[in-house]
Amino acid sequence: MAEADLDAIIRQLAKQQTKALTAAVKKRRDALLARAAKAKDAGGKAQGKALATAAYEQGLAAAKRLQTAADNAADAYARAMRKAAEDAAAAAAAASKPKPAKAAADKAETKPAKTGAKKKAAKKAKR
Repeated sequence: MAEADLDAIIRQLAKQQTKALTAAVKKRRDALLARAAKAKDAGGKAQGKALATAAYEQGLAAAKRLQTAADNAADAYARAMRKAAEDAAAAAAAASKPKPAKAAADKAETKPAKTGAKKKAAKKAKR
């Protein structure tokens, strides 16, 4: 598993969590429907069924959000790894290119002239 891509692992774990969440939602819906069936009046039964339906819909929506968030995270990770690989390849290519050597004349032109150099040389000559 060390060689596996982490984006695939992210997706796999999210799929497992989504399945577990969906199973828990169905179990909760069944429990609410069982409670609704035990109700003595029609209003209680209707309220229980409505509650079971709402809980089921909300649970499935949460599972879908979980899966979407995991897919987004896996996609972002994969993009980041591709970009890092491209950047590393570009850096390696830039490092392998020979750099042009500067001529001595170029170095002399880039240095600023010293303003007090002549005065200092004259003082040393007098001593």
